[in-house]
Amino acid sequence: MKPARRALAVLVSGGLLTVTAGVSAATDDMTRFERQTIAWHGCRTGDADETGARLDAAGARCGEVTVPLDYADTGGRTISVAVARRPATDSAHRIGTLVVNTGGPGPSREGVTLLAQGLPPDMPRSAPELAARYDLVGIDPRFFGRSTPLECGWPTGLYLRSAQLATPDRATFDRSVVTAKELASRCSAHRDLLPHASTRAMARDLDVVRAALGAPRISYLGWSFGSYLGAVYLQLFPGRADRVVLDSAASPDAAGPGLTRETAPADAAALTDWARWAAVHNGQYGLGDSVLGVLATIDHIGRSAARAPLRVGSHRVDASMVPGLLLTVSDSDEAYAEFSAQVRVLWDAARGAAVTPTPAQEWKLALYTSSEVLPDFGFSATIANQCADRAASRDPETYYRDIQAHLPTEPRYGPLARHLTPCAFWPAVPVEAPTRIGTGHAALLVGATGDPATPYPGQRAMHRALTGSRMVTLDRAFRHGVYLLSEPGAATHCVDETVLGYLLGGALPAADRICARG
Repeated sequence: MKPARRALAVLVSGGLLTVTAGVSAATDDMTRFERQTIAWHGCRTGDADETGARLDAAGARCGEVTVPLDYADTGGRTISVAVARRPATDSAHRIGTLVVNTGGPGPSREGVTLLAQGLPPDMPRSAPELAARYDLVGIDPRFFGRSTPLECGWPTGLYLRSAQLATPDRATFDRSVVTAKELASRCSAHRDLLPHASTRAMARDLDVVRAALGAPRISYLGWSFGSYLGAVYLQLFPGRADRVVLDSAASPDAAGPGLTRETAPADAAALTDWARWAAVHNGQYGLGDSVLGVLATIDHIGRSAARAPLRVGSHRVDASMVPGLLLTVSDSDEAYAEFSAQVRVLWDAARGAAVTPTPAQEWKLALYTSSEVLPDFGFSATIANQCADRAASRDPETYYRDIQAHLPTEPRYGPLARHLTPCAFWPAVPVEAPTRIGTGHAALLVGATGDPATPYPGQRAMHRALTGSRMVTLDRAFRHGVYLLSEPGAATHCVDETVLGYLLGGALPAADRICARG
């Protein structure tokens, strides 16, 4: 998941190989899709296309692959999936094709650039060994990026009032119901697309791309949502996958409207880890000289915002916004320093001082009141994916009761993690049962024990479901995304050598591996 998307995202019974009869019967009609020729061209579409410019600079070429909208009706409507490909530079030692998905869900063509060159300043690390020996392929999943769009025209502030506000009481919850209904109604015009936004459909698109590339099998590297897409692909097409790495995987049962439902304890643990850092740096930030002292500062901010909205520059921060502003996704010194600076702004505002938000904080706060539609973030396509992956309860009260039942044990983050989504009012229902992950295909899972976005118990559940997998864990690390997304050091070297050893050598570690956080 890319930096801005990661920052915003944390603000924000099926049988094995279950497919519908229609999808199964339609596979005989797939030949025209699998044998299509990709017309490769330059990636940049105009002066403002920074992604395309970086792909061109990395030596990639771009193209479009035609896929069925509905795999149960392969003779019906088609859509387009955007693809980027960079050939291996060491053709004499080429291993094969490596598909890269950077998460989200969202545009992932730039995964090619990440491995080939890095994406400074936020993702400066690259993997030249992989770029030399693999053809690198990135795909914008259906309805994201340069692929056929699914855009409901949601104003950014309206979306955030649904996804990023905590609803611990009746008044805030009732407001969230109104907002969720409005968001869902804005997607009514896309009823023809909504049922086909599932991860299963994306996995089938991936296999069409594989066939169009002429690759008998593909290797795969995915982070966050990309790890779930990889697991679904393994489940549906085990014979067409080679070496598979899944970084920061969610539980195999988490996909859908309740994706964040179990994240509150992990969010709280990550906040405590930051509090340790802030206490050590109390001389600089003045938030408390102990973990308990720092957390008391956090509680004071929340209580002050509950009495009256905090004045933060030109913005107003009420109590429902505070949990979303206190989420972390990285435990690096740089990330903790920025987070501490933002908390100091809130702390000063809570005591009545006139404050100026940090630049990153200003950007974030401005989104809450923005009427701008930001297609690059793919808000409506993301929710469409969740609603298509798993059915949601249509009774709002089930969500309110769930929040109230967990409030004693999840006071800080539970009302945010368990929020009502537009799926409760969605103008479409899933056309297939959720994918049940359970395959013995080889795979390497990468994770961090303190991951706040995809909690470690869920990562371990995915490891158990993929019975042929091994896992490399960064211990005592509170970050989302490990391989290439963490700062260099002894701990990341331990992860890197495990991942590269598998992708370049083809053999999984003999046993799971623990890498100590530096």
